[in-house]
Amino acid sequence: MYNKENLSFEDTEIAFKHSTDFDLKRAYWLFKVININFMVKIGPPITNLAMKLGLPIKGIIKATIFKHFCGGETILECDNTIKRLNEGGVGTILDYSVEGEDDEKVFDNTRNEIIKTIKRAQNDPSIPLTVFKPTGVCRFALLEKLDACLALNNQEQEEWERAKGRVLAICQNAYDANVPVMIDAEESWIQNTIDLLALSMMERFNKHKAVVYNTYQLYRHDKFQSLKNDFQIAQEKDFILAAKLVRGAYMEKERARAIEKGYNSPIQSSKIDTDKDYDQAVEFCISNINKIAFVAGTHNEISCKKMVEILDNLKIDQNHQHVYFSQLLGMSDNLSFNLANAKYNVVKYVPYGPIKAVLPYLFRRAEENTAIAGQMGRELGLLTKEINRRKRQPKN
Repeated sequence: MYNKENLSFEDTEIAFKHSTDFDLKRAYWLFKVININFMVKIGPPITNLAMKLGLPIKGIIKATIFKHFCGGETILECDNTIKRLNEGGVGTILDYSVEGEDDEKVFDNTRNEIIKTIKRAQNDPSIPLTVFKPTGVCRFALLEKLDACLALNNQEQEEWERAKGRVLAICQNAYDANVPVMIDAEESWIQNTIDLLALSMMERFNKHKAVVYNTYQLYRHDKFQSLKNDFQIAQEKDFILAAKLVRGAYMEKERARAIEKGYNSPIQSSKIDTDKDYDQAVEFCISNINKIAFVAGTHNEISCKKMVEILDNLKIDQNHQHVYFSQLLGMSDNLSFNLANAKYNVVKYVPYGPIKAVLPYLFRRAEENTAIAGQMGRELGLLTKEINRRKRQPKN
């Protein structure tokens, strides 16, 4: 086994080996801008206005924030990113990041696109996992009504059958291609319906291997227990539980809605509680590693170190097929590439799609980054360290 003492998240030479000097400078200035909260707040409305007026801003976006956080506008355009990550031992998750649509034809197109990512991943070890967002194939308001246990009319019932059919088609293709697919988590007031659907897909397709993964957002105070409850169901019904563990992505929206509607917020009372549940969930999965497959989606160095420690203490191979680390493209390369260099299974989310359709994703990335305490300073510090290291290197 790899000696964990040799693993360092400070090794910028390994972290940025895949980046040119120009890449580093672009990333440095990009994170500098993201670090200015005012710029992040005024950026979306100005950009949207410019796009509506037909101003030539698309090229600027594609060459800067889009190029840093996305693989391309199509699967084919992502090939260079897939190759570059693979050279550093990091796998790709093709993430079709079109959001906010509410049309049956768009839902069908999204289903078809997700199936294309599965076919692209088939027999390609550089794309070990795929993913889709439930609201990409089903209307949000319909999921909300189901979660509220309200009766559907005939038209809505037919709509729900079509939505379930899209999810089934995606999971069936994943099973047939032997390519695991993760179902992303969404807001708490539609999540119960998604959880039940994900469990039914796991029961159907995870009998002998981990094909369908559900996502558990541990910034919710009930999700560690939910993970344990689902494992009990998996034990009773004899299938492999597959889980993606994340802290979460909708905190401000969740708290605001809880205040507006007058119910207790599902969000943990503190970050300490979130971190505690996240690390306990990781330990729970590792302790049951033969019956749980999991992806640890995290940009938290402490959590990564703890996970490495647990795997090492339990003498579990770092490349065990049921264990993955995961980060987003354009962030935390010091985690991704140093873990991969130590032979752990690591994947990066590689978002793609038409620039205009992916803008909501990019704006959310920028907002989330400014909200993560110390994240931008950390990214800027590592980039500065590597830029300075290269300046000291003798020229050939």
